[in-house]
Amino acid sequence: MPLSHLPVLLSHCFAQLASCLQRRSAERLSRLLLGILFACRRRTVTAWFRAAGIRDDFRQGYATVWAVGRRAPLLATQTFQAVKTLLPPGRLLVALDDTPTPRYGPAVQGAGIHHNPTPGPAGEKFLYGHVWVTLAALAKHPAWGTLALPLQASLYVRRKDVDSLPADQRPPFRTKLQQAAEQLHWLKTWSGRRFSSLWAVSDGAYAQRPYLRAACQEGIVVVARLRKNAALRSVPSAVRRPGQRGPLPTYGKERIDLAKRAGQPGGWQQVECLQYGRRVVKTVKTFEATWRPAGGRIRVVIVKEKESWLSFFCTDVSASAAEILEAAADRGALEQTFKDVKEVWGAGQQQVRNVHANIGAFNLNLWMYSLVEAWAWAQSATALVDRRACPWDEEGRRPSHADKRKALQREMLGQEIQAGLCGRPSKQRFRELAERLLQLAA
Repeated sequence: MPLSHLPVLLSHCFAQLASCLQRRSAERLSRLLLGILFACRRRTVTAWFRAAGIRDDFRQGYATVWAVGRRAPLLATQTFQAVKTLLPPGRLLVALDDTPTPRYGPAVQGAGIHHNPTPGPAGEKFLYGHVWVTLAALAKHPAWGTLALPLQASLYVRRKDVDSLPADQRPPFRTKLQQAAEQLHWLKTWSGRRFSSLWAVSDGAYAQRPYLRAACQEGIVVVARLRKNAALRSVPSAVRRPGQRGPLPTYGKERIDLAKRAGQPGGWQQVECLQYGRRVVKTVKTFEATWRPAGGRIRVVIVKEKESWLSFFCTDVSASAAEILEAAADRGALEQTFKDVKEVWGAGQQQVRNVHANIGAFNLNLWMYSLVEAWAWAQSATALVDRRACPWDEEGRRPSHADKRKALQREMLGQEIQAGLCGRPSKQRFRELAERLLQLAA
């Protein structure tokens, strides 16, 4: 398919991504992105090549994927610029989490044995493959709620697996917390002056000293789950005693037990907040405390549920309980994004072995997800989903990401058909168009 049929937004973004590579690789990247959009069945790299019409120069196509992996942070800045227009000025909320992609074969570089977050019916506690620490911007659509737009992903390689990589491709070992801290530094560098504050929300696994201290140095507010046995301390007095010398204490002397605080009948209050697309009233208890991993004072929110209680914290003590609970709920959009990236775009199915090629392939899937969401942002639900052929499906729900991808494919194919019908009729043109459509359908 000619690149001229691309919408203006995607055409501009493809050109910006290609500008980050050398000239020879840049010429093939736009075709490769088009192949990712139209690839079907198992989404291997060769499926991308077939959809993009890359045949004799397929080896250079592999080199392009490798080059993307080498310069992934630089290309991520272009994706960030594309989705930045969807984010209102003021507070920028991002989500951080990691997700695995199963792989097979001993020659896959960077793969190892990792914890399986979704064991499934068989109950597999571990899997062999890659783990990706992912940063995504959380955007609130007026009709579809919170959407997670991935910006970049880093490959986590265990310390024992780093030595198995070739010497010229062996990265220094970094924990997930260190990789998340590097992504926050990248976000702070490229966010510019559009946003007055940056908030990062994550699960309890990232609520540890290396990540929290790095966020504090960058001036980023962190919201995360708080362990029920967290060693919290009281807030010290800000008034200096007569004759007291030296700096005021940072941490209080009294130990705060979250379980006891949650078990006390008094101090609860009702808070209204927006979670998962609807207004809810939560019973909460909030207070200030000091915590050594965070380096000082935090705002703690205990939420009473039907059978138990949950606790969250925020490094900005001036934040309200509603803001903290809404940010924690918005993090769930990233889990849905992981599901769509794997099922709709086939992330992890590319069947490449080189470590940089794996990084490039996974990030390309993430960026295509974000660009399709950006294209569909201003579209109406009726324009994206046509259920006239399915009269039994009358449920009113927001369009899925698969619906948006198919709508973009229909628009581009429609433009190609219109272009084929323009001018004098030609059997050769009709034959080429029919073969193209059959190749995409079969």
